[in-house]
Amino acid sequence: MNPYIPDSLPLTTLNWEKLIPLLGASHSELARYDGFLQSIANPHILLSPLTTQEAVLSSRIEGTQATLEDVLEFQAATKQKDPSKYEDIQEILNYQKAMEYALEEMKQRPINLNMLQGIHSILLGSVRGRNKRRGEFRKVQNWIGRPGATIDQASYVPPDPLYLMEHLTGWENYFHYEEKDRLVQMAVIHAQFEIIHPFLDGNGRVGRIFIPLFLFEKGLLHSPMFYLSEYLEKHRDVYYSELRSITEEKSWEEWIEFFLTAVREQAKENSRKARAILALYNEMKEKVSSISVLDSLFKHPIFSTSEFTELTGLPKTNSFRTVTGLKEEGILKTLSEGKGKKPSIMVFTPLIDIINSINL
Repeated sequence: MNPYIPDSLPLTTLNWEKLIPLLGASHSELARYDGFLQSIANPHILLSPLTTQEAVLSSRIEGTQATLEDVLEFQAATKQKDPSKYEDIQEILNYQKAMEYALEEMKQRPINLNMLQGIHSILLGSVRGRNKRRGEFRKVQNWIGRPGATIDQASYVPPDPLYLMEHLTGWENYFHYEEKDRLVQMAVIHAQFEIIHPFLDGNGRVGRIFIPLFLFEKGLLHSPMFYLSEYLEKHRDVYYSELRSITEEKSWEEWIEFFLTAVREQAKENSRKARAILALYNEMKEKVSSISVLDSLFKHPIFSTSEFTELTGLPKTNSFRTVTGLKEEGILKTLSEGKGKKPSIMVFTPLIDIINSINL
């Protein structure tokens, strides 16, 4: 099988009329979600677990098994390592670090290829793929297929590395192009990145991390808090099938329709969860008098009893009394009992239940 030659961007043969019905609905739902985000006084606190869940689900598409609870418990239990889950959890934490890195970089300059390499380097730090030219564009031919498949047995062969920088430059230029519609542009950017497959490993995660970054840079969202991986993970087979259809049949419209549907449905789901979280926060205001305690529960819904003192700034005695009271009221549950110097791990179940609920 010969290496694939990607289409030049911008695409000149798109049937825009076919996309109009979905475009209106997708933009409306996204704007509704963004408006709600702007109405929340502290979205980064309230929606922090949703951000973690995005990292969990984007990594799960690539085969990790760790759950949101695994990640939060790992962070709460002073980084105690469970060998069976440690690398999965580290991949997820790397995803969060890569997002933070990108946002800091975007304060200084637009998204660019150097930033792309920086994101990749962070994503693959100390996890699988770390020895596959981390932070560097590939210089060899790669291919996608079943384990052990040769290039002749591959289901897809990405572009020849000799022309990789040419394709990446075209991708970067299109990222900053004034396209007719930004959501269509985002769909094309994501697919083209996966088609180019510029790294030896981690392309899926890098490609998905650019979705909220693009929406934020282009002003479609006032905060880069859009969690599309939930939809893509739930519809993983269709996601991959539609990407393949571009390289096999040039079916760009079908891919874009899938992507716009994903944006529309995920925006609805994000709004639903955000509203449920805000309602829970307001409900908890009646039961928890301290704002530092309240904010801590929403930012760290799984925590150790020793950590709670640091998170809230309460004296140790008051901290213990607060946790005990919240437990007696049924607001907190014990995830694991403390023994000796090992603290108990507590969970704010109502919030975890909202995050894990799916109506897609």
